[in-house]
Amino acid sequence: MIFRFEHPRRSNGCGRLSRRALLAAGLLTLLQGPGFAATQIGSVRVWPAQEYTRLTLESDAPIVHNIFTVGTPARLVLDLEDVEFNAALEQLPAKISPADPYVSGVRIGRFKPGIVRLVLDLKAQVKPQVFVLKPVGEYGYRLVLDVYPFEPVDPLLALLEKKENAAVQPADAEKPEKQAAGFGGAPAAPTSHPRKAAQTPEVARLITVAIDAGHGGEDPGAKGHGGTYEKHVTLAIARRLKALVDAEPNMRGVLIRNGDYFIKLGDRVDKARKIKADLFVSIHADGFIRPHARGSSVFALSERGATSAAARILAENENQADLIGGVNLNVDDPMLRQVLVDLSQTATISDSLKVAKAVLDELGGVNDLHKAHVEQAGFAVLKAPDIPSILVETAFLTNPEEEKRLKDDKYQDKMAQAVLTGVRKYFSANPPLARSKLAQN
Repeated sequence: MIFRFEHPRRSNGCGRLSRRALLAAGLLTLLQGPGFAATQIGSVRVWPAQEYTRLTLESDAPIVHNIFTVGTPARLVLDLEDVEFNAALEQLPAKISPADPYVSGVRIGRFKPGIVRLVLDLKAQVKPQVFVLKPVGEYGYRLVLDVYPFEPVDPLLALLEKKENAAVQPADAEKPEKQAAGFGGAPAAPTSHPRKAAQTPEVARLITVAIDAGHGGEDPGAKGHGGTYEKHVTLAIARRLKALVDAEPNMRGVLIRNGDYFIKLGDRVDKARKIKADLFVSIHADGFIRPHARGSSVFALSERGATSAAARILAENENQADLIGGVNLNVDDPMLRQVLVDLSQTATISDSLKVAKAVLDELGGVNDLHKAHVEQAGFAVLKAPDIPSILVETAFLTNPEEEKRLKDDKYQDKMAQAVLTGVRKYFSANPPLARSKLAQN
């Protein structure tokens, strides 16, 4: 819906502006000067998600703005100064989805000379954040409005909170044929009433695998020559991997991102730690300036620098996700500071290398390997100090042949299956310690 705040007109049969409106317009022109040009909005984008809704206005210059909330009914008002009210802005109301958890609609129009006003009708009380991003990559200036719920909601923890005191029950004393250990656990001693052994052993607890689909929302990642975005490929493979993990009797997969929206790198690590993940797997699809680059790779964190120049460049590119996706740098983030400081995590990196090697071996049966060994570099998303973490580059999206494969359902299934097989082999040799809580999604 679009509304317009027009200046009062004198009804004189000629439709001319009132004297007051003419004076206001003349004063505005005088103040702006003869060389003044209003800021142009090039595009508007809306990214709804359970965690928050993001509204992005991309422009040719920084936008001076003012924001405030209004009570019953709940509304959020954003005033834009010296902005041209153009077709891009007029398209904004149509971009609001009925399924948006926080915004029910947007009204937009000229409020007064030099001010365009956006009014967001809200479904509940919210805590907004608004900030300006400088040009980066293909983006110009961006005014970003993040609409967070007044009470933070974390969909990854929703089921955990319901089952906070739940735990997998050990093998029943009256059913000794079942196993109480994890992978490779020994069966309980037989009794005088033997029964047929269970086909699937029970475990002391579920193994939780945090599955991170790289990029998302404002951060599209690499782009193939056929127009395929990395963020869509990674989410498709991540969902397939989760389904395979969930089908395992003693494992559960948790998607860090389950939609097309942006999550900053520190929050991805934070989410994995909150759910007490046993493993963090970040899914990506590589990009390179030359189309002949090909093959799959697996990376782990390095404390001492990258194992190759290519690994260093890739890590630097991936670590720019926060810059591209848009992070409010004025918000204090103690968890991010905690995770990204110089960490003593030799044991975690050692485990990361083990699972990375197991996954790389399986990927070699699906696709050519870009490097025959696990590489290491300073990926910010792998810096959980207490969770083995790997980054899987499934293939080069910028290679036309591999781009076609990455869009194929069967190939995505094979990739997901290869990752699962590698993960399963790792946990078979390295079963996790017992824990009293479960993580399910």
